[in-house]
Amino acid sequence: MNNSMISAMVSMNGIQQRLDVLSENIANLDNVGYKRKEASFEDTLTRVQEQTSKMKLTGRATPSGFDLGFGSRMTSITSNFSQGSIKESDNPTDLAIEGNALFSVLTPNGIAYTRAGNFHLQQDPENAGSAYLVDNSGHFVLNADGEPIEVPAGSKLQIDGQGDIRAVDGDVATDLGRIQLMTPIRPDALEQVDGNLFVLAAGAIEVDVLSETISLPANQQAQIRQGALESSNVNLTDEMAEMLQVQRAYQLAARALSSSETMMGLANNLRG
Repeated sequence: MNNSMISAMVSMNGIQQRLDVLSENIANLDNVGYKRKEASFEDTLTRVQEQTSKMKLTGRATPSGFDLGFGSRMTSITSNFSQGSIKESDNPTDLAIEGNALFSVLTPNGIAYTRAGNFHLQQDPENAGSAYLVDNSGHFVLNADGEPIEVPAGSKLQIDGQGDIRAVDGDVATDLGRIQLMTPIRPDALEQVDGNLFVLAAGAIEVDVLSETISLPANQQAQIRQGALESSNVNLTDEMAEMLQVQRAYQLAARALSSSETMMGLANNLRG
């Protein structure tokens, strides 16, 4: 009975964690560039329970013991970097990535990466003639040299598929460099943090996780689409269907725990 209680308790804890992941995915359904989280589970410690000696009959073909498990636990949470649908916004500072790449932004804690391209121009408080391309949290978007992208105030941006930026003011066009796109070689080494951002996991080496160039044909490399945004890759139908299954599993584990408690109470009340 103790084993069944332990198994039910461990399973309920893992199922609750799975529900938390599903809830976060659903909550970020309309978050630009959000990448669906997926949880991995494994069995906890198992052991072989030996039957009594009376079960060891001559000529028995099957083992006399049986596997005794103690539920399952969550081992990791990873992000699914599959492409989300792209919707036109007609805002020249909105950018969507088609392919496997991430924008680089400068945060107070260092460089972070994101798929959310809902950028805007923010005027430089010290220079009225300049503005910077920033994300919705005010973090600077970085160019290929790792520097903030400075734009002449009042100009319009033109960004091609490779990320090359031009500021157009009347008949004058100024080249502003190229937006930095980083390709995740090992997506599992990126950790999602607040603000729909990704950072390198502790101990990860950047050159092993991210690459500024990819050895693919030009028509297969990541492209930028101006005036568009990438939606989250969360499918509400799939999330709701899985949530129903997980809730049923939680109810079953809760019932097993309740039954085990009832049997233990009966055993404690037995009189010899």
